[in-house]
Amino acid sequence: MYKNWLSPGVKYMLFASFVFSIMNVAVKKVSHIPSVEVVFFRALISLFMSWVYLQRNEIPKWGNNKKVLLLRGLFGTIALIMVFATFQNMPLASAVVIHYLSPIFTALLALIVLKERLFRVQYLFFALCFLGILLIKGFDFRISSLYFLLGICGAFLAGCAYVSIRVLKESEHPLVIVFYFPLVAMPLTGIISYFFWVTPVGTDWLWLLLVGVLTQIAQVYLTKAYQVETAAVVANVNYVGISYALFFGYIFFGETFSNEVIGGMMLVLAGVLLNVSFKKIKWLKNLG
Repeated sequence: MYKNWLSPGVKYMLFASFVFSIMNVAVKKVSHIPSVEVVFFRALISLFMSWVYLQRNEIPKWGNNKKVLLLRGLFGTIALIMVFATFQNMPLASAVVIHYLSPIFTALLALIVLKERLFRVQYLFFALCFLGILLIKGFDFRISSLYFLLGICGAFLAGCAYVSIRVLKESEHPLVIVFYFPLVAMPLTGIISYFFWVTPVGTDWLWLLLVGVLTQIAQVYLTKAYQVETAAVVANVNYVGISYALFFGYIFFGETFSNEVIGGMMLVLAGVLLNVSFKKIKWLKNLG
């Protein structure tokens, strides 16, 4: 029963979330470097790794649905610039929670674009998650309104990128989808970075290398997850990253939170677990 509950898509997303969490630490370690420049280095490394892998396995690089592939790259690039900025300028766990509004946007966009069914009870689960996020914002005074709004915009665009992956699931190899992200991101962020460039020094290079390598690994498994499971279920598994962020934020940055903020995070996790299990427990379907 346990193995059946943990579908391949859920397993892929759990692993991707853990790797992304380690990458978030690396991003925060270079907070003095503009987020757009961090995305540039991340794209540079990812482009190289993707190209090598596609060449080695003789996988056609350019894909079939180029329009959606390019849109996925554009959505992902802008979203990542915004998300990295929030990681750099607020407590790690709080930034992660704000970013995890993206599963709500993903599920709602999938309803419109992909016609994926949502049961009424799932809206209750989403509301529970959103209530938790508002509670965190209300009691974590280190979160500025600017970065809060930036995080919401980034989450929406991330949702657009995730739905694009679902559109491409039948026509594209997962690595081709991953390849198009840096293909779009590197020139775009490279041009912008030219005007705000901060030269990395010392250990900055190590952290930037980790951002690129870890994100590449996580992106592969994230893409696989969205291709084998419905968006509403897989997207919400992302929320387990909150626990990772709490742990890493405390270990690396000494970040602590009030009981109210922790309570908000628990509400989010509760909504996630209910939504993930919903698709696997038949009696819950009757509530829809």
